[in-house]
Amino acid sequence: MKQKIQSVKGMNDILSDQTSIWHYVENALRNVAWGYGYQEMRTPMLEKTMLFQQSIGDQTDIVEKEMYTFVDGGEEMLSLRPEATASTVRACNQHGLLHNTQQRLWYMGPMFRRERPQRGRYRQFHQFGIEAFGWVGPDIDAEIIRVGARIWKELNIQGVTLLLNTLGNQSSRDAYRNSLHQYLDRYRRGLDAESLRRLDKNRLRFLDSKVKSKQIILKDAPVLHKHLDADARAHFEGLCELLDDAGIKPVVSQKLVRGLDYYTSTVFEWVTDQLGAQSAVCAGGRYDGLVELRGGKPTPAIGFALGMERMVELFSMQSENLPPMETDVYVIQLSDAVLSDSTKLSEDLRDGGLRVVSHCGGGKMKNQMKKADQSGARIAVILGDDEKAKGVAQIKLLRNSGIQREVPLSTLVDWCKNYLG
Repeated sequence: MKQKIQSVKGMNDILSDQTSIWHYVENALRNVAWGYGYQEMRTPMLEKTMLFQQSIGDQTDIVEKEMYTFVDGGEEMLSLRPEATASTVRACNQHGLLHNTQQRLWYMGPMFRRERPQRGRYRQFHQFGIEAFGWVGPDIDAEIIRVGARIWKELNIQGVTLLLNTLGNQSSRDAYRNSLHQYLDRYRRGLDAESLRRLDKNRLRFLDSKVKSKQIILKDAPVLHKHLDADARAHFEGLCELLDDAGIKPVVSQKLVRGLDYYTSTVFEWVTDQLGAQSAVCAGGRYDGLVELRGGKPTPAIGFALGMERMVELFSMQSENLPPMETDVYVIQLSDAVLSDSTKLSEDLRDGGLRVVSHCGGGKMKNQMKKADQSGARIAVILGDDEKAKGVAQIKLLRNSGIQREVPLSTLVDWCKNYLG
């Protein structure tokens, strides 16, 4: 007996009855990005492992535990991309896109992390993200955050809150790391090996822990904002003022640091309580040192990434009228004698820019009408021997109480286009 093969754990099928919602959300994201002047970037799903080790950080969970990494035939270590910022920076450096210029870029596509599958999170998942290169002031930070706010507005998504923090500049972080280390050092005996490693290798990532015992330790820990110098404080205060002017009210969360090593200065998350334990829907921040780290000239940069699966789920939960399947017209033929005519008619409708399903396989009128209704089409075009003889087609409006009428074949395309708007 042949074995029935299932999908790989954590790899999710997006079925045909779901893709219309995905298309709707994807189109909204594209339109928002284009509306702010961002241009699309497409990078490979497969990159050299070193790119992520040196960009994301070799002490992060992503690099240590979650990447799909293998040795190819040429004995080079390669990885499926776990995120796209490092790939975007690599592509910009490789193709000279940041030489004496500024860039606004966006991307959309699959990413891969071997983490525990849970609601809205899969091992192959999809991200939409934007990246802005070349601006140093808080105005671009505010723009990036406004893009997120615009997405919620376009999709009419409610209940999303902005968490905001600053990691300061290098001197601010150095001073804070020393203060944090002195505070945490007194708790060394009670820390596990993972926590000790974080404390010694990257102290700020200790703040990123969700473990309750560690959160208790951090309750009275020093806060980074008290270590900000004048420049770092001015940048953050300027960003907050710009957000306030835009009507965006962030919650300042001083323990928000994000899980990737490349973040500097501004960091943020858009969160919701409607998707279970994993609250973040969209997250990002500044990474002013990453371009130089990857071999380019010093370039300020900021961006965010948004989880598509969680976005689609949130949109589906909140939308009363989900987008229909993308079919305008369903063509029914009542006899074999009109098959050629109905085929030509279907092509004429498609030439007119309409999305058309032409019935195949014959069958009774009742069964064909059932298929027409299931297709999501707004119009059924019915052609039989009598209609052919008269040079007309029967039109049935499937979403308007089943109203039916005759329309001459010579004007049918224009009639359908006018009705569908």
